[in-house]
Amino acid sequence: MTETTSTSADLSHLYELSPEGRRLLFTDARTGYEFSSEPVSDERLRAVYELVKWAPTSANINPMRVLYVRTPEGKERLLNCVAKPNQDQTASAPVTAVIAVDTQYPEFVPELAPSNPNFRSMLEANDELRISHGDFNANLQAGYFILAVRATGLVAGPMKGFNAEAVDKEFFDDSRWRSILLVNIGYPTEGSFRERLPRLTFEQAVRMA
Repeated sequence: MTETTSTSADLSHLYELSPEGRRLLFTDARTGYEFSSEPVSDERLRAVYELVKWAPTSANINPMRVLYVRTPEGKERLLNCVAKPNQDQTASAPVTAVIAVDTQYPEFVPELAPSNPNFRSMLEANDELRISHGDFNANLQAGYFILAVRATGLVAGPMKGFNAEAVDKEFFDDSRWRSILLVNIGYPTEGSFRERLPRLTFEQAVRMA
């Protein structure tokens, strides 16, 4: 009787995203600039978070926070903080996610990283370390947030063209959350997307060592 041993290559199909999934998240996905008026349900917005919460972060600190702006009053307040060239697309979106970093994220470290009982006190005693860890990991999570939006059947329109200080003053008056990115969210229309621009080739962007 011949015994066969599975290799990592043999098992790769168990972890590999389907061609359809790759197109949905990467090769066919594009930034949205115009959105349908169809509302986005609470259930779908929750589904986005239920995916993005699994994104990797250093020591599992999870410093990213999300504010979903969706009411007419909330959108009006937000539009006052958005650069003029980005106002139309933001007004078009039924929901805009304000992606923020929680500057006091070490509070949750004992719950999220129980195997490292001294990590919270280390972060709280070193502002430079706390800020650098928070900013890096929240931005990492923000990238996954865009993928999560796409994975739940929505279009994402991420943008940095806004006054972060004004957003923080308007929505985060406790100064604990600090905005880093806006992501317009909704369903597409015929005018949602612009022509895809080129990307660097493998040879231009990758080295081997």
